[in-house]
Amino acid sequence: MHNTLFLILRRMRAPLIFLILSYAISLLGMTLIPGVDAAGRPAPPMDFFHAFYVVSYTATTIGFGEVPGTFSDAQRAWTIVVIYLTVIAWLYSIGFILNLLQDPALLRAARGNRFAARIKRLRQPFYLIAGCGETGSLLMHALDNRNQQAVVLDIDPDRVGALELGQYHLDIPALCADASLPENLLVAGLNHQHCAGVIALTNDDRANLSVAVTVKLLRPQLPVLCRTDSLETAANMASFGTDEVVLAFETFGEHIAMAVDSPGHHLLYEWLTGVPGESLTEPLEPPRGKWVICGYGRFGKAITHHLKRVGIEPVVVEATPLKTGCDDCIVGTGTEAHTLLEAGIEDAVGIVAGTDDDINNLSIVMTARELNPGLFTVLRQNRHANELLFQHFRANVTMQPFRIVAHEFLSLLITPLLSRFFSLARSRDDAWVDVLISRIAAVLENTMPDVWDVEVSRSQTEAVWEAIRDGTSVPLQALLRNPAGRDETLACIPLLLKRGDTEILMPEPDVLLQVGDRLLFCGERQARHLQSLCLYNFGVLGYLLTGQDAPGGTIWRWLNRQRTARAA
Repeated sequence: MHNTLFLILRRMRAPLIFLILSYAISLLGMTLIPGVDAAGRPAPPMDFFHAFYVVSYTATTIGFGEVPGTFSDAQRAWTIVVIYLTVIAWLYSIGFILNLLQDPALLRAARGNRFAARIKRLRQPFYLIAGCGETGSLLMHALDNRNQQAVVLDIDPDRVGALELGQYHLDIPALCADASLPENLLVAGLNHQHCAGVIALTNDDRANLSVAVTVKLLRPQLPVLCRTDSLETAANMASFGTDEVVLAFETFGEHIAMAVDSPGHHLLYEWLTGVPGESLTEPLEPPRGKWVICGYGRFGKAITHHLKRVGIEPVVVEATPLKTGCDDCIVGTGTEAHTLLEAGIEDAVGIVAGTDDDINNLSIVMTARELNPGLFTVLRQNRHANELLFQHFRANVTMQPFRIVAHEFLSLLITPLLSRFFSLARSRDDAWVDVLISRIAAVLENTMPDVWDVEVSRSQTEAVWEAIRDGTSVPLQALLRNPAGRDETLACIPLLLKRGDTEILMPEPDVLLQVGDRLLFCGERQARHLQSLCLYNFGVLGYLLTGQDAPGGTIWRWLNRQRTARAA
């Protein structure tokens, strides 16, 4: 507020001085020029009050016509001067004010003040998101659907404007500012008591690195998650304690290699990280054999590395091999038929179009399919604006870096146990994964599952926590029963139980819960809602445990504890 006021006063200095001087000169003349009385005899000049009164209605063009007395010719002449002088002063000042209201610096200052005020009013946990591009927009929509508050910083005014016009359930404060500057992060609520974490999603690795450094220096206990496209930057971020670093290209390369080597594990990952409610995806089974990779940038290098890891030696096509460090490449972009033929596209089983140009990528796969219609195609999409073109082509796999990063961050924020589950599941064989996939498919209606975690604590599961504290045995089975009828099982599956350092995959229903346990579930969204009833409602939990309806109020629980104590 002070900055805005100071800016206004500084910009209005000239018109204010002009306006004050015009009034001062006008008043001075009115208080010095003698008047006349009703009889035409000389009279003293007007006093200051009456002079100010006359100048005020004259300067504002109101023109009451009321005067303290008869004007002398000299006073009339001076009034003419006052009229022109003050009207010109007001016109100049008003024009300056209108121009000032459109001043970019003032508008930024005003928006900054409004933004800071909105941040101060936040009373719920929020994530500070740096960058609201395609990745940030997807993540914000996902968080908004879960009623999770976010605050946004972005250097692009068009993105901020689009965000303010977007359809969100929550009011999302957004500011056009450089997130790499520490003072902007502070304005956005870095030191706010309800700030739950910082997510750096800009397209500039340097800016993301700066955000991570700032957070770890100013609030080291606060979680910070960053995206990057560089292995070097990722290593730098990890060196000073960045909590999570997501590399889109490396993540996608791992997924392709996983799909080749273990389709079941890949399908499980796709289901558990997908958008709840969407149709279940079919297993992705990339063929083994000869692959052609077009583009040897960071994406192409990641794909090449992970394919080699599972025993596939791809042929690489690169336009600038010296720049990218490709020693054994076919020189070209891959859009030319002769380049693809030289790479052996006719006997290849798959192709990866991985350049940073969407149109070139589409051209590559279209040319390749003309030469080999049976190719398995992997297509990199760089811009969301080209979604229609990529949907029309229908590649076997369309790689969208912004979507991969958004899903990775969402799983880390909403279901922290999910990444640990995947790590443990990768050690299991295909038969175990196939059984789990069958169980998940059996409880779903051909839609992607919702994934959630539960911690047995007073804040998250008050009813379960208090029951265990009072000595009641609460098996996992109680959380899997339907509150509408305990004989009916909810459409959900427990995936992981974490108890201290002990981790149990697919825990049995009869395992007894303990305070501090963390559980990971997947299933229908309705099942999640029904399960929450027993987590907080003592009466519902009692019914699921005993099959009997019982009051669940605070007084009843106190009386029950007293009765139990007397019986003991």
